[in-house]
Amino acid sequence: MRLFTTPVAQPTSAERIRSILMAADSMTIVTDEGRTEVSRLHGPGATEHIHLHPPTDTGQDPADGTGVDGATDGPTHATLEFTDIAPTPVRDRVRARVLLAGRLLTASGHTAPTGSRCMELAHAVLDTGEERITVGLEELMEADTDPLATCEAGMLTHLVDDHSDIVGLLLRLVKPRLVLGVQRALPVAIDRYGITLRLEYARSHQDARLPFPAPIKDIDQAGVRIHALLNAARHRSPRSRLLSDS
Repeated sequence: MRLFTTPVAQPTSAERIRSILMAADSMTIVTDEGRTEVSRLHGPGATEHIHLHPPTDTGQDPADGTGVDGATDGPTHATLEFTDIAPTPVRDRVRARVLLAGRLLTASGHTAPTGSRCMELAHAVLDTGEERITVGLEELMEADTDPLATCEAGMLTHLVDDHSDIVGLLLRLVKPRLVLGVQRALPVAIDRYGITLRLEYARSHQDARLPFPAPIKDIDQAGVRIHALLNAARHRSPRSRLLSDS
């Protein structure tokens, strides 16, 4: 058995938020006037881009949304909602939700390109279903976007559609006690640090994270890292699997 274990590398909350925002093709804008579904891509529905900025002192009263002179045409308190959905047909496909809370500018203050608006961000929240983590703008801006963020969906669907045998091979890297009773296993996520498999049982499911030997710095390294995992799986004997279980 293992004498010690090391934490499995994975994205920070700020990195996950940055990556979700980068990959999202739609969002929901929530204000006192209601909810508006907005696409970030060109399509038949409403299309809009929103740029994030730090809060500024404009004489605005954050409690009621009016200026010092009582005007009501200033920034609008709003929440932007993003839903991170797994691209593969796993159970419980919602991986996380991101909420951006702040004020949408309806008057001058920040210059934004045509067809976009600016938002003074108060904070961001990552809701994984198990916990809610609040992240400030400074931490969010300092975080790196995952190099696989915008191509993750294509990579995972390609893996399931054209290389389903690879998933069975990767299962050799999962602890044997987790594999017992598995009815189906599918990749649910991939990022610079590794691949996550969703193990589905008769009445439940669980995720197993398989870390890469080293983090991916750019997308060209993805194939090398995946092949390294596959080589490790091919050389994993039943005895070594039992020794690795804890």
